[in-house]
Amino acid sequence: MMVKCVGLVKKFTGKHGVVTAVNEVSLQIKKGEAMGLVGESASGKTTLGKIILGILNPDSGTIEMDTTRPQVIFQDPYNSLDPKMKVAQIIGEGLVIGRRYSTEEIRRKVVAVADLVKLDKSALKKYPHEFSGGERQRIAIARAVVTEPEFIVCDEPVSSLDMTIQLGILNLLKDIRQKFSMTYLFISHDLRAVKFICDRVAVMKEGRIIEEGPVSHIYSAPSQPYTQSLISSILEVG
Repeated sequence: MMVKCVGLVKKFTGKHGVVTAVNEVSLQIKKGEAMGLVGESASGKTTLGKIILGILNPDSGTIEMDTTRPQVIFQDPYNSLDPKMKVAQIIGEGLVIGRRYSTEEIRRKVVAVADLVKLDKSALKKYPHEFSGGERQRIAIARAVVTEPEFIVCDEPVSSLDMTIQLGILNLLKDIRQKFSMTYLFISHDLRAVKFICDRVAVMKEGRIIEEGPVSHIYSAPSQPYTQSLISSILEVG
């Protein structure tokens, strides 16, 4: 087992009172699989992802993780990259922080991973503002992959991109997972993307997981009316 969550609860206090964003969530993600996490906005998906990554602490519940090197790919490649850093610095930052590699080793790893995500070597000397949204997301993916993580949380990684760019990024993520036997938690409201990249899927509604199973089963025979409405919405738009 790569990740095991049991009874996770997270509440936030705002001007309208206490909101339970994650409500007694239990979830298991097996090593080497891609688990999709779907639901409408404000269903608790991103909050759950942040708890699993350790960005947020749960109010109660437990998390067990079989790796000390999780990584994350954020939704917005415009805000997740430091505009004052060159691409080589952005990609290699995690290697520098770890202090495990020499300057030459870092350079070689950065060049190799840039090639992996189909970035030209000349891109390493440029700044994020010189790239399109799809190219920036490739930079973000390279930054996540360069530290050789076993587990990556992909938080809506294609939702801010044009439709024409999305498939290229999804194919890249799929190829990287297969090449390195990575484990993904793929958070998305886009059920087409989840169907394309994931093995299993969990459906969140109002902070709870209401349905979970293999993608083929959930998409062909959803048991919950909420899941049925999500599935039917993608069929309606073709």
